[in-house]
Amino acid sequence: MTNALLDISGLQVTFPGRGLRRRPHQALHGVSLSVSAGETLGLVGESGSGKTTIGRAVLGLVRPSGGRITFDGDDITHVTGARRRALARDIQVVFQDPYSSLNPSLTIGDILGEPLVVQGATRTDAGARIAALLDQVGLPANSVARLPREFSGGQRQRVAIARALAPRPRLIVCDEPVSALDLSTQRRVLDLLVDIQQGTDVAYLFISHDLSVIRHVSHRVAVLHDGDIVESSPAATVTTTPEHPYTRRLLLAAPVADPAAQQRRREERRRLAEQEDMIAT
Repeated sequence: MTNALLDISGLQVTFPGRGLRRRPHQALHGVSLSVSAGETLGLVGESGSGKTTIGRAVLGLVRPSGGRITFDGDDITHVTGARRRALARDIQVVFQDPYSSLNPSLTIGDILGEPLVVQGATRTDAGARIAALLDQVGLPANSVARLPREFSGGQRQRVAIARALAPRPRLIVCDEPVSALDLSTQRRVLDLLVDIQQGTDVAYLFISHDLSVIRHVSHRVAVLHDGDIVESSPAATVTTTPEHPYTRRLLLAAPVADPAAQQRRREERRRLAEQEDMIAT
């Protein structure tokens, strides 16, 4: 995509094998994708498909074995140290588990203030920014003096989102950010992310195993299967009329209340799995 904020070209990631006789495992086989400012690209696939590895490579948490990652035109494939820390201003992350991603011994005010202090904000400026962040994610102003354990799962994820927004990033990697929440809370957090994007023009690389979640927030969708993109199209196309058997199987994975319909879906998934095997061979 021309003038992409994030551009990934031919990305390969190989993990070393464990034990004396284990062979290295290639998690990504040459993935290419891009994300523009203000856009959400959804990455969807089952566990082990490679979607989280892409996010971790963008964040510098895994080292690519091939390919190139550029952000705003700069090559960040192998940057480390001070350059990687500087990138944190522009690239942030929201993890799956909102509790383990927050320091339980710090108040919400300290959690949100930490990235601002690192950037050199004064106490007054940091306090004003924290108040604005809490309002932006729908939390009361008195949250600053409370600890993460005093909040529900959905509220803790709002804190995590506020922390990611604190340095005013241009891209947020959302790694299964609602999978640990109940369905009603998921919807509220997803709506919040959409509202934030409309107000800030931040881009999301949104990672999930759930196509219904991906449909709610994404402009485009890339489907990952065994380290390769098997389908990439506008979200409305991928989530309603997918072309690849694997994508259709993902759609059928969502449970339904009717036992007879559920049985038909299982049989269709089995047929599609056999079709995938035929394509692979």
